[in-house]
Amino acid sequence: MSPVLRTVNRILLGLVGLVLLAAGAGLLAAPPLGGRHAPLLAAQTRREHWQAGGWWWWAVAAGLALCVLLALWWLLAQLRRPRLPAVVVDTGDGEFAVLRGRALEEAVAAEAGALAGVARCRVALRGRRGAPSLRLALELEPYAVPADALAALAGPVLGHARTSTGLAGLPAEARLRVPRHRASRVT
Repeated sequence: MSPVLRTVNRILLGLVGLVLLAAGAGLLAAPPLGGRHAPLLAAQTRREHWQAGGWWWWAVAAGLALCVLLALWWLLAQLRRPRLPAVVVDTGDGEFAVLRGRALEEAVAAEAGALAGVARCRVALRGRRGAPSLRLALELEPYAVPADALAALAGPVLGHARTSTGLAGLPAEARLRVPRHRASRVT
């Protein structure tokens, strides 16, 4: 999930929480109006305040429609895939080629997975077409040294990816994970 979407999620949850807290506190603090089974607003009050202005219900409908549209936008933002579908590669003759993002991900994953001490590798291409970045998740073997795996990844693997895309820099974020294993016993 992108940092912007994460921030929007936190702000939305905070606002919803504050609105619910204020509504609950307001209902708890308000004295009972007409008894336990009486409506919150009497019929006379509804006629005077809510039906007098013809604009009122249009404003309520517009506000609710805006809330529905924002909720749909938020839902679609949650479901959107953050992967980059393609990278623009300068061919050197004034033209550009398009490299599929999946192809680059698979090539980097295959090369990183073949490193000594790496059990599995997952790669995701992110960013923009002209400025991509890689996110790698490496699962190391129990005997692997993380510093060696990271050095091998940063050297030849990312170097080949930069060369093949023609980019001067290809930022990468690597997350290393070592699975749990039993200690080996010497007898």
